[in-house]
Amino acid sequence: MLTVSNLSLQFGKRVLFDEVNIKFTKGNCYGIIGANGAGKSTFLKILSGKQEPTTGNVSLESGKRMSVLEQDHFAYDQYTVLETVLRGNKKLFTIKEEMDALYAKPDFSDEDGIKAGELGIIYDEMGGWNAEADAQTMLSNVGVKESMHYQMMSELENKDKVRVLLAQALFGNPDVLILDEPTNDLDIDTISWLEDFLADYENTVIVVSHDRHFLDAVCTHIGDLDYSKLNLYTGNYSFWYQASQLATRQRQQANKKAEEKKKELQEFIARFSSNVAKAKQATARKKMLDKLNIEDIKPSSRRYPAIIFEQEREAGDQILDIKNLEKNKDGELLFSNIDLNLKKGDKVAVLSRNSLAITEFFQIISGNAEADKGSYQWGITTTQSYMPLDNTDFFQEDINLVDWLRQFTKNDEERHEEYIRGFLGKMLFSGDEALKSCKVLSGGEKMRCMFSRMMLQRANILLLDEPTNHLDLESITTLNNSLVAFKGTVLIASHDHEMLETVCNRIIELTPKGIIDQQMTYDEYLQDKKVKSLREQMYS
Repeated sequence: MLTVSNLSLQFGKRVLFDEVNIKFTKGNCYGIIGANGAGKSTFLKILSGKQEPTTGNVSLESGKRMSVLEQDHFAYDQYTVLETVLRGNKKLFTIKEEMDALYAKPDFSDEDGIKAGELGIIYDEMGGWNAEADAQTMLSNVGVKESMHYQMMSELENKDKVRVLLAQALFGNPDVLILDEPTNDLDIDTISWLEDFLADYENTVIVVSHDRHFLDAVCTHIGDLDYSKLNLYTGNYSFWYQASQLATRQRQQANKKAEEKKKELQEFIARFSSNVAKAKQATARKKMLDKLNIEDIKPSSRRYPAIIFEQEREAGDQILDIKNLEKNKDGELLFSNIDLNLKKGDKVAVLSRNSLAITEFFQIISGNAEADKGSYQWGITTTQSYMPLDNTDFFQEDINLVDWLRQFTKNDEERHEEYIRGFLGKMLFSGDEALKSCKVLSGGEKMRCMFSRMMLQRANILLLDEPTNHLDLESITTLNNSLVAFKGTVLIASHDHEMLETVCNRIIELTPKGIIDQQMTYDEYLQDKKVKSLREQMYS
């Protein structure tokens, strides 16, 4: 279907890919993973023809159509929402334009009629007469309201543009579908729909995503971009991760007897195969694990940060009491009638269909904003550490990372450079890296600095507003494990399904009509019929 031959890409002395050979075939979904900067998005650009490789070539089977999720959110501002989606199938749209031009001619001739008829046959065979209805259905599926279908793209907010461009990529059943971070800015219901859509997709999908649950739900193969090579493995992300960790341990224990190693590998395959068969996953559906040879999986070169949250003191039984909390912003009611009492050990997923409501809620209970109505009271034994959605204000001063982190120390012992470097080192800022200016950091580096700050505070309450933003999969996995192990209380908002499912034991949802509060897992919350009905009532 899509073949990559001897592909190499080099920028100066830096080699991103070297002699990559891979064939993407029909009926499979390939998740491309790799550390930040490894070249995942660049690889997708080469596949789609938007960037030329240094050597090698990419070949799409003759007569097949490729569709790519557009990253430029302003590219279609001069078109309506519906036309933007229709333009996703370029050949179909071109034929329609040709027919419209012919019929619009004032001197329409017999020859024009014959040409229009020939085009009409092709248009019909491609499903053209149903195209608008199909495009509208696709828009509705990704959460774009019917009232917006004839608006100009320039009039839409960015989050709605993302949905329209996703509908454009999916429209018309392309033979090869290339998606770079398709779940960004989508709500939980739309992500769930997209997972089901791609799991049942009969053609070829190639996707880059930092959403582990999404990769698990849709992928039949993982392409690991490491050591300048793209190594292809059968299975989903969780399988690749566990197998890679096992391979690393095996390499570290090189003196282990061959028979012991073989037995451990076989037991691992059997255990994972049993688990995956119970899940709603494309991997199990396609029964691809039978073809797996775990010994082909290599240890990863990636580095994992050490995110370790410890409490300076354990909190008492009184954690947080909220009464009748309400917030309006710019004339919009974000939430009202919020009554909540947190218990010791609660790990709470904070949800809302309006992300601004979540951020305002965190800003209020962290003391950075005022509610319009109501009150909240933290227990006297609690200490809070807050990871805001926007950390820009923390990085305004041009100082090195050691001095940056020193701002958040409490006593002379903590202010020693060796002590501070210990926290920075856990976040992969070692040696001269710890002396770089905080003003030149990438988004991911800023997040790691913020985690070093939280670790230094040793609070017993963690408030986290989208803590996986800008993080690579290694940091996300480490953060997930640390929150599971944390003994204190957590309130977290995140689009990372896996994190909410594995960390949280309580779900609250903020709505304009009040709060939904359920003591259950995230998956149970999404699947519970009574909860679904209640959610619809609260937003209606």
